[in-house]
Parts: sequence; structure tokens; C-alpha cells
Amino acid sequence: MEVSKGDGDIPVQMRREHILAFVQSRDFVRVSDLSAKFHVSEVTVRGDLDALAELGQIRRIRGGAMPKLLPHLERPFEEVETSRTAEKSIIGRLAASLIAQGETIILDVGTTTTAVARSLIMRDDLRDIVVFTNSLNIALELEVAIPRFTVVVTGGTLRPMQHSLVDPIGGLLFERINAHTVFLGCNGIHPHMGITNINLPETEMKRRMLQAAKRRILVADGSKVGQVELAYLCGVGEIDLLITDSSADPTVLAALREQDLEIMIAS
Repeated sequence: MEVSKGDGDIPVQMRREHILAFVQSRDFVRVSDLSAKFHVSEVTVRGDLDALAELGQIRRIRGGAMPKLLPHLERPFEEVETSRTAEKSIIGRLAASLIAQGETIILDVGTTTTAVARSLIMRDDLRDIVVFTNSLNIALELEVAIPRFTVVVTGGTLRPMQHSLVDPIGGLLFERINAHTVFLGCNGIHPHMGITNINLPETEMKRRMLQAAKRRILVADGSKVGQVELAYLCGVGEIDLLITDSSADPTVLAALREQDLEIMIAS
């Protein structure tokens, strides 16, 4: 049996089992950290990680590895809306408090952005607000605020699961506007893997929204912090502010702050 150097001359297979357990216990592990922990060279660690990745036991990424992602199924809007309602509500109130009279904003599809919309409506002081959205349910929520608000729906192809409008056609509007603020939802925010979403069509819309606004705010309850999903939206550095709640993992939040991401905790 092949034997590694260092760390008590642990056999390769045993070392890889220890590495696997270590990776599975964390969101992300660097090659340098594994090298120090197991007293082997970084070249050896890379070989171990590559071998584990080939077996489908971990996910190999630049500079290290992370646990293998379990497939998440997209849940209907109505189902998601009933979970973590208190957290979404306080996030919505804090987000809405950042908007000034006369601003133009973009509201992404999602249950947390819907909470933002409801909180905007409750602000009687707001006038001359223009809202662009690709969410049919958000548009209907905002209808009661007309004429204080002007509500513009993007058009596009309907996704019944989230009542969202997507490409083709859906994103064309965002090439023609310059909004003050965009409020984006997501399914995951990770210090190393960035902002991710569970489906591809809506992710492309989010990307267009990012490009159409000066201030980019991510609204995500604590369960999304540290998660990684299928579709990559952008890096952490492309977001100006994250608004989340106190249930978010403090270790992950600290790692996000190290990347100069401003974070507000709603309470």
C-alpha cells in the first residue's frame, strides 16, 4: 500500500478518508490548510483532492475543495412564501427604509423581494417611486400604491413556478434603464463561490438587473448564507450590500466581510 510522507506515515487511503471528513465538515477548505493539517506537501494535497473529486466525493474548486453539492429541487413560490416569514418581513422593512422619495428601483422575483415590496407600500412618505419588476405577484402587490408608485412589468416568457418573466424578451428592458437601486434575491451566497441561484432563466434576468442599477443590494434570509446552488450570478465583490437576519452563520458572514462586502443584520 502506498504510504504518504509525514503525519505519522499514514497510508494514502486513510489520509484521503481524513481529508474527505474534514472537507465535509466545512463550507470550503484551502489546499494550504490541508497541507498544514496533514503535514504533506501542497502537491500531495492536490493529488488527494483530485482523486476524491474523480470519485464524486467532493467538489474541486480553485485553491481548494468544498463538499459535494446535493441537488436541490426548486420549490413553488407559494410553498417558499410560508417559510421563514418573520425573517423575510424584517429584512423587507430594513431594505425599504433605504429608499428615498423619487428613486427608481428594480425588484427581482422572490419571496424576500416580495417582502421588500410590501414594506415599500407601507411607507406613506414615499412618492414618485418607479418600480421595474419581472415578478407578476410583486406587480400585483404594488398596484395598491399607484399613483404614488409607477409600476413597470418587464414582459417576457412566464415561469409559473415563481410567477416570473424571463427571456426571451424579458431582459431587454434592462438594457434601456438606469435605476438607482436593485433588490436581488438568491438561493445562495458563499464567500468563494459567489451569488448563486437554483434555476438558469431567472439568473440571466438577475444578471441584467445588476447591470442596470447603480446600487446593488442582495436580500437573503440566513438560510441562504453559505449555500451554493446551480447557477452562478456574480462574485461577492459585485454586490454593494447584503441584508440578512440574525440566523445567518457568523463564520460565513465574517468571511464575506473580509471581501469588503457591507452587511446589515435585520432585527
